[in-house]
Amino acid sequence: MNNQITLIGRVGQNPVSTTFTDTDNKLAKFSLAVADYSSKTDNPEPMWIDVESWNGLADRVMKLITEKREVAITGRLSISKYTKEINGVKVEMRRPVVKLSGFHLCGAKPKSEEKDEVKPATKKSKVAA
Repeated sequence: MNNQITLIGRVGQNPVSTTFTDTDNKLAKFSLAVADYSSKTDNPEPMWIDVESWNGLADRVMKLITEKREVAITGRLSISKYTKEINGVKVEMRRPVVKLSGFHLCGAKPKSEEKDEVKPATKKSKVAA
């Protein structure tokens, strides 16, 4: 069986990057808000999915993906395990994580991102006297 997932959603916050100096590997993480249209409400609560990318793809993520940007991602679904203490008892928790294999930027840039761009200078034509 193949383990592949494709999601379209909006990035929650700018990606965060970590470089592991002992192996020189780079990890970029971000969260993706995905609408759950199976709910009966007009304005469903988003599902938040954690996304991880490594090395060259992590570089592309850090360069191109920004907060509120709509993206289509593909990857492999994985389960991350961690221990959390609840009322003095250690409990093993699990959460889904998408190990990114590719992405596409969708739609227009968020308005906040458009304001930051520098517009190219336009040439003024000389008027004959």
